[in-house]
Amino acid sequence: MNQQQWIDRAKAVLPAGGFGNFDPGIIIREGRGSRVWDEAGNEYIDYLIGSGPMLLGHGHPEVLDVVNEQLGKGMTFFANNARGIELAEEICRAMPCGEMLRYVSTGGEADMYAMRLARAYTGRDKIMKFEGGYHGMSAEAQMSLAPARLANFPTPVPDSAGIPVSVRDEMLIAPFNDIEFALSLIGERGSEIAAIIVEPLQRIVPPEPGFLETLREECTRRGIVLIFDEIVTGFRFAYGGAQELYGVTPDLCTLGKVIGGGFPLAAIAGRADIMAHFDKSIVGEEGFLMQLGTLSGNPVAATAGLKTLEILRRPGAYEKLRQSGETLMDAIAAALTKAGIDHRIVGDPTLFDVVFTSGEVRNYRDVFKADAARNAHFNGALRAKGIFKSPGKLYPSLALTKEDIDQTIDAIAFAAYELCRQPV
Repeated sequence: MNQQQWIDRAKAVLPAGGFGNFDPGIIIREGRGSRVWDEAGNEYIDYLIGSGPMLLGHGHPEVLDVVNEQLGKGMTFFANNARGIELAEEICRAMPCGEMLRYVSTGGEADMYAMRLARAYTGRDKIMKFEGGYHGMSAEAQMSLAPARLANFPTPVPDSAGIPVSVRDEMLIAPFNDIEFALSLIGERGSEIAAIIVEPLQRIVPPEPGFLETLREECTRRGIVLIFDEIVTGFRFAYGGAQELYGVTPDLCTLGKVIGGGFPLAAIAGRADIMAHFDKSIVGEEGFLMQLGTLSGNPVAATAGLKTLEILRRPGAYEKLRQSGETLMDAIAAALTKAGIDHRIVGDPTLFDVVFTSGEVRNYRDVFKADAARNAHFNGALRAKGIFKSPGKLYPSLALTKEDIDQTIDAIAFAAYELCRQPV
């Protein structure tokens, strides 16, 4: 069966013909190492890597070995298992904020429970988030994620139908990297705010010096729970995540992607006194936050995660990852500069992309104003040369080889040339 037949079958049973995640016009058949193949037989160097989880690449042999061993012992139990306990211990050792941990299956669940946990702990209702910040699919998270209509702050704009007005009323929206606005909003509404949730690197936009530090200080001063959404950055930026790299410790963090080694697994980690709200024997009926999930702490996912983290602890792993990213960042900048195309390379060597603008990129609105058509053309030219990536992110992996990097640099040069030929 060819790729078009699979696309047609998908359209018959899946809304919009896909899973809601990625371009439904491509059907991936398999992945090995740094590469994937589609159902048409096209081969790509994979910089999507499952939207981040496959940091080691696809089908790492050591991960496959331990997963196969676990499969023979059982796939899920809805009860504690040793691998899940071991992984929780390792995550708490790694993350500066990690005193205790609770598992869920997806990053969106982790963010939802983190916000609920902050409300239980503080007795307050309002959540402050930053425009453009992605925190999953809950009603709270779907406020001003990617608004096409730019409202005045702190008014939230729902990104989805079906969200009650009452949810909107409990959300406060601020511009990322604008510490003066954040301080003003916290000063005015701080006694109502249960939590500030933030991606330490918002999509690909880095925090400006002092931004996260000031949020930390204000949250401490006003009894607000600071939540770092480290679903993407956890174990990617550094072994201790963005909180280690930036030197700012939140009260709670949410984790996913890498910790499951390619299987569905996520977690909330943080201060013991806040995490205690998952334990009725400590906080009582009124303070108890009920949370359960059929696959939470799944032993197969925990086994894959444990082996993945073991490999990441080996000498040179993060140095190699960052070196690959820096090489690619430099190659994109050089090719586009040579072509005379306005651009900014935005992000961290472990996670970045190009934004087609002549201005600085500090927040969502700067990205929103960039040249989206040029971005699409650039990404299309890369895919034509065998580069598979998200429309707005490039994820390096440890599976990349010199051959992969060289082929990618050639593809970047081709894409820059194609942009020169594009009518302005």
